[in-house]
Amino acid sequence: MTTYDTNPADSLATASNAQYAALILRVTMGVFFLAHAWLKIAVFTPSGTAGYFASIGLPGFLAYLTIAAELLGGLALIAGLWTRWVSLALVPVLVGAAYFGHGAAGFFFSNPNGGWEFPAFWTVALIVQALLGDGAYALGKGSAR
Repeated sequence: MTTYDTNPADSLATASNAQYAALILRVTMGVFFLAHAWLKIAVFTPSGTAGYFASIGLPGFLAYLTIAAELLGGLALIAGLWTRWVSLALVPVLVGAAYFGHGAAGFFFSNPNGGWEFPAFWTVALIVQALLGDGAYALGKGSAR
């Protein structure tokens, strides 16, 4: 039988650390969604956002649904409520942003009009969050506290 030395640094991905990683990801994305909703409410205004949606070929009412999804989804993520479902429900918002809002600008977000790099990454982060679950300090059922 062969014994291997184990380095404590190799086991940083313990359940406890994974719970904190899920917490950090969850709260960060929640804050980002609130910031995006606030941008659409306070800077672009809901009617201005609806006008932008219409200008890229989407029904204007989707702007109001997007604002609501970002606002309510952001709050739910921060609180840790229904984390897996909220994360999955927000995926179409980011896929839509990547395709409709930023697709024509190319990949890199630093391109004029912002490319789809950031919304694509954010989509992957939402899927990772759905796989990780609530994480630490979540109000949702089944979360580690």
